Amino acid sequence: MSSAPTSAPFGATHAPAEQASPDDVVRAALHAFAEGGYDGTRLDALAKGTGMSKRMIHYHFGDKKGLYVRALHLALSQLAPPEDIMNRSYAVPVEGMRRFADALFYAFMEHPDAVRLVIRENVDPVLEDEEAALLPGANDVTLHVERLLLAGQDAGAFRPGVSAADLLILTTSLCFFRVGSGVTALHVGRVDVEDTRNIEGIRRLVVDAVLAFLTSNIPSAGYDSYVQPASAPDPDDAVPQSDFSDVYGDGGRLV
Repeated sequence: MSSAPTSAPFGATHAPAEQASPDDVVRAALHAFAEGGYDGTRLDALAKGTGMSKRMIHYHFGDKKGLYVRALHLALSQLAPPEDIMNRSYAVPVEGMRRFADALFYAFMEHPDAVRLVIRENVDPVLEDEEAALLPGANDVTLHVERLLLAGQDAGAFRPGVSAADLLILTTSLCFFRVGSGVTALHVGRVDVEDTRNIEGIRRLVVDAVLAFLTSNIPSAGYDSYVQPASAPDPDDAVPQSDFSDVYGDGGRLV
């Protein structure tokens, strides 16, 4: 008898039916939404694949939109460096930035479904503007990059005129490439992004591009940064939390 397939339709991360938890369903939903999109994902199929009844899925997440939001939350959390990188201070800012770029590359490489789901939400949004505004921001990541930038700029190692937002645009764009443009790279550029040598090469490219960008002698254009982030939304204009209580559950955390 042939062995079971290596990957189930909704991933192999969920527990057996009698042990299925909301976390299991969210992980399975992340894979399903990333592969099939919002319209192509059915709660009936998720219920069958995870072992959690459709009634209990509605109980925990409200509706399909609620489950989608939770899956997107998880995807965004996966595309961040681990805490041991974020919580460290570095006496040498260049080394800290190297480790940050390296860790971000691996986060994107190890969670391709998270990358696909984020790309889908950007290209074909499911959430309305007010719903998307309630998604978790990258505050911890931004603060970590800001600390490294300020330390490096104060020490003269990094050039001025670069902000955390600039750095994150550059780094995440490069990290998105393997999933977002891998097919084009193969058919047009004949570059197999899944080749072990190329994975390592792209990793080095990400790290070297970030460090070269920060340490180059590009003349100052007189700006404090390349991009200017929008101001934070006014809390008074946000959708009342009660409108999403069934979606976010325990303060928006996975429970």
